[in-house]
Amino acid sequence: MILSTSLFLVACSNISIGQNANSMDNWTRIKKRGYVIIGVDDTFVPMSFRQKNGKLVGYDIDLATAVFKLYGLKVSFQTIDWSMNTTELRNGTIDLIWNGFSKTPSRANKVAFSQTYLNSTQVLVSLKTNKLVRPASLKNKALGVQTGSSGYNDVINYPNIYKKQIKNHYPILYDSFTNAFIDLNSQRIQGLLLDSTYANYYISHQKEPDRFFEIQSPFPKEEFAVGLRKSDIILRQKINHALIKLAKEQTIARIDYKWFKNRIHSPLTQKFT
Repeated sequence: MILSTSLFLVACSNISIGQNANSMDNWTRIKKRGYVIIGVDDTFVPMSFRQKNGKLVGYDIDLATAVFKLYGLKVSFQTIDWSMNTTELRNGTIDLIWNGFSKTPSRANKVAFSQTYLNSTQVLVSLKTNKLVRPASLKNKALGVQTGSSGYNDVINYPNIYKKQIKNHYPILYDSFTNAFIDLNSQRIQGLLLDSTYANYYISHQKEPDRFFEIQSPFPKEEFAVGLRKSDIILRQKINHALIKLAKEQTIARIDYKWFKNRIHSPLTQKFT
């Protein structure tokens, strides 16, 4: 009975935290706590991923840390099941989704977004030996995507491009792109649809980058932004203000170059160069 009562109280406490977080502006609470909790997928190279020593690094790690340093706040990065990101935000277990999180109409129904800090596109990656030169080349072949990713959403929302072509008319789902690339290299899938940011970084760090071939997918351009609860109006203002300040100071330009060299530039830096 004591155990049952304890579990009931914990469940009620979690519900209360989620309800309060969703109905109030949490900036004062976060400031008092001294740190902000950000949900990430720690396999999303190069936005946030773990080095061999276990250290979490990446573009979004550097940018988020720089943003909250301006406000004297530390950042606690919490690894989450990416397919549950908006649920984690709604439940109050994280304060932000900041991990190559693309703006989409469906997501906008659930969360608020900061201004865009990076643009990306969806690319189809294959081995050159597969001779995939256009989306139609995937006819009756296996396509991999990450569960809950923008690539998955595009496959479902624009069925004429890939869904009607691929084997079983449904993509192979992966928890991480790391596992997806293992299957691509092993020919268990013939194509992999993913963000150009990950694709370019991954391929450039392979021993034989020339083995891979990229095809631009005819989907709308993606805009990476921070996902927030709609009640967090002040937090959103603080993040947007910090992003502009970091762009003016060329901090974002330095982060761009660190992770992408001259291949990608934040739309924010282009305003101040």
